[in-house]
Amino acid sequence: MSAEKAATTEKTATGTAHSKLILIGEHAVVHGQPAIAIPFPLVGVESVVEYVPGTVKLDSTFYHGPMKHAPESLHGIVNCISDTLKYLDIPEENLLIRINSSIPPGKGLGSSASVAIAIVRSLFAYAERTYTEKELLDLANVAETIAHGSPSGIDTLTITSETPVWYEKQSPFDHIKLSDDFHFIVADSGRVGDTRQSVESVARLLKSAPKKFQVKLDRIGELTHQAKHAMEKAGKQFLGHLLNEAQKELEALGVSDAGLNRLIYFARQEGALGAKLTGGGNGGCIIALAKNELHSVQISEKLKKLGAAAVWSFSLKKHDQD
Repeated sequence: MSAEKAATTEKTATGTAHSKLILIGEHAVVHGQPAIAIPFPLVGVESVVEYVPGTVKLDSTFYHGPMKHAPESLHGIVNCISDTLKYLDIPEENLLIRINSSIPPGKGLGSSASVAIAIVRSLFAYAERTYTEKELLDLANVAETIAHGSPSGIDTLTITSETPVWYEKQSPFDHIKLSDDFHFIVADSGRVGDTRQSVESVARLLKSAPKKFQVKLDRIGELTHQAKHAMEKAGKQFLGHLLNEAQKELEALGVSDAGLNRLIYFARQEGALGAKLTGGGNGGCIIALAKNELHSVQISEKLKKLGAAAVWSFSLKKHDQD
């Protein structure tokens, strides 16, 4: 399809993307250990591209106006749009891109990666072009590189996946095939976590007492390997135990805080098989594993009453992968 036709036809095109969570392996993954990330289908992003004469404009919660005047916080997205338009041979003009997101930013849910993927998908749809997974990930990672320096790629990969992702630096990604249905609850502490700050604080601890803290990171790595086994073979009781064990190590690393601990301990009191923080910590969200779907709804209701800012319950189902 010619670029002229894409730019002058009055039409709209839509792209969507779900969110992601780190199930286990936070912080240790930065230091060479593996991590498991899971798709989080209940929050996401929709990008709608429409023909509007004039300069390229953005319409989002954070900014409304010409793309070239977008604030620095959106530079990753701006570069992603420019690169994708260039790749599709569409002139950088006559477009309005509306971004609607239900993902709370700064909560470790992959907000920036979801926005990038939804935008790339909507621009390909506008150009009436299909994309390969590699094209999608390469173009979305333009935004991630600007947002995070050198991203691992785990966010974009999990957001484009329907199944859990096994990630280890310098190793190929792998998908985890579930042996059972897993019912999760995610609760938002209501406070934004600063991942970069948490990562730096762990790096400082490691420098101050290498032996003491390396043992904790190695332990998280060990638990992550066992969690893969639990998801593929051993089942939810064992996975719950591993999540609790990982939380102990994260608390020892100083990345959990009173607000997160309160939600975690409450979920366990209500019978959760396991609960821990998810993401950078010191704010953000927790994830808990329930016995079944009904139990997950019951824990969710109680966490809402306890005062969590938002609570979601969702399932990863074995048959979705068959």
